[in-house]
Amino acid sequence: MALSSAGPPPGALDLVLDIGKTRSKLLVLERGGTVLAQADQASGTVRSGPWDALDTEAVAAWLSDTLAGLGPLRAQLARAVVSAHGAAYAAVDDERLCWPVPDYEFEGFDERPADWARQIGDFAETQSPDLPRGLNAATQFDWLERHHPALFAQGRLLPYAQFWAWWLGGVASSEISSLGCHTHLWNPGQGAFSALARRRGWAERLAPLRRAWEPLGPLRPALARRLGLPPQLQVHVGVHDSNACLARYLRSLPRLTLVTTGTWIVVMAPGAPERRLEAAQDQLCNVSVRQERVPTGRFMGGRELQQLCAGADAALANEAALQRLLQRGVMALPGFESQGGPFRRHAGQVVDGAGPVALASLDPAERATLATLYAAQVTAWIVERLGGLGPTVVEGPFARNPVYTGALATLLPREAVQVSADALEGTARGAWMLAHWTEPGISSPATQPAPALAGQGLPAYHARWCAQVAGLGAGAAP
Repeated sequence: MALSSAGPPPGALDLVLDIGKTRSKLLVLERGGTVLAQADQASGTVRSGPWDALDTEAVAAWLSDTLAGLGPLRAQLARAVVSAHGAAYAAVDDERLCWPVPDYEFEGFDERPADWARQIGDFAETQSPDLPRGLNAATQFDWLERHHPALFAQGRLLPYAQFWAWWLGGVASSEISSLGCHTHLWNPGQGAFSALARRRGWAERLAPLRRAWEPLGPLRPALARRLGLPPQLQVHVGVHDSNACLARYLRSLPRLTLVTTGTWIVVMAPGAPERRLEAAQDQLCNVSVRQERVPTGRFMGGRELQQLCAGADAALANEAALQRLLQRGVMALPGFESQGGPFRRHAGQVVDGAGPVALASLDPAERATLATLYAAQVTAWIVERLGGLGPTVVEGPFARNPVYTGALATLLPREAVQVSADALEGTARGAWMLAHWTEPGISSPATQPAPALAGQGLPAYHARWCAQVAGLGAGAAP
């Protein structure tokens, strides 16, 4: 996307980098939180030697070009903070990236030692399921150490958000929300490294633990000179992306259920009553930037939406098409993506009362509506099983889909469903807030109610859906 900007304002400005699995974003905000400039670009993967890697060189080149093109805004930048997706780790020395950052979707990570379940220990310790591919950071470390020991031994390990903070400022650090997001490296109950991380020597190789909002120091002098940036620009530690979104709510809503949407739909329930998390349902314990335990469930909602849309634009979803689907009893039974979620071990299908239904037999609006409804149903199913309290707040692209939010409001009548009313999506807003975390007077997040859908048939339809998924193992009713 081309860089867009308003004129330079008075006062110091903030730089936010959001390095996502699908897209990378750069934003400049003034002290009150208004966005003055923004740009984004697709994130990519490359085959780099023996594994698939995140294309950090392309991201770095794009960031350099975009930062250099900020014009007069550059001189007023005072703070920089990074959010990035989880399940990605880098190794650096004083000057360089020591090996390509593995892409967690690299198929080689599915090759594991026969005793891997014993090595990672009991679910109760790390409160993270054993996930496919490289979605657990420990799985990546183990594979790298077994297959490329000399290469893996190089450098200091740090999470992906902190890698980009290092790229900016040259200081290596780790951060709790990145360590605590289904890595098998952290014990949330004890607030310490896991037994596996200590036993394998990974804990001592990880960069020092710092709080997400802490300043690490100024920009690298050479980078500042090359890009025309202020040498005194302070780089903050940074944060895991879903936890950045959560952080924006924690100061004003300590008990809520947050639904962040995108490639992944992640349901985070801080303050939920203590209950046993179910690894088979892809439930896990995230760790907030304040080191609080956050019961979490998730699924690859964005990917599954694309599969069910089958080329249709998701924006075509509408209530008239929904009523046609309800009347015919057409439903999508999970799952449609094997890399995560409570139904990842099951092959999804579309059915009606008479049997399987071909997606091609549905018009584009019906496919988009079915995909959206499916995403809402799985989200509601996860919210119920986590026992989330307080308002359910929807963030991200799905918050702009009235069929998704309306279905969620209809299926979760006990707690109010709210959608973000902020023009800036929650991950970037949360990252920006972390740059001002210790300052008083940060405004509460703006939300608005999501109206339930007008039709009367959805609760009964969803009850039938739940009855059908109850036989899918991980989908058993509680």
